[in-house]
Amino acid sequence: VIKMNTFSNRLREERKRLGLDQEEFARLGGVNRITQSGYETGKRSPDAVYLQQVAAAGVDVGYVLTGVRGVQDLSNDEMSLLNNYRICPEEGRRAVQATSMALAQLVGSIIATNGRSRNGMDSRSSVF
Repeated sequence: VIKMNTFSNRLREERKRLGLDQEEFARLGGVNRITQSGYETGKRSPDAVYLQQVAAAGVDVGYVLTGVRGVQDLSNDEMSLLNNYRICPEEGRRAVQATSMALAQLVGSIIATNGRSRNGMDSRSSVF
């Protein structure tokens, strides 16, 4: 049984993540705004066709249904890192974790020091 209050909240969260209003999002799912509102308030439940259509538009339907984010939001580089991490033995995983923590601390201290990375790029850009 789906807990509609959390399902509804996650559906609304996904709509907002995509930057769409209810009317636009409803169109993606093949429904009208009133039906969309019903989904987001827990008064109605969507069918599989609706979920397939919004998934095709970029909604993480697995997240909406379960509350667990999928890997569909990862870039190819991120997926490669994750796959490499998963095939590492435990010792390799610990090394990867230590390295990523050290890099994150380095980046954080560079940004905290002057708001810019070493290469002069704005802190919102990659340090590397």
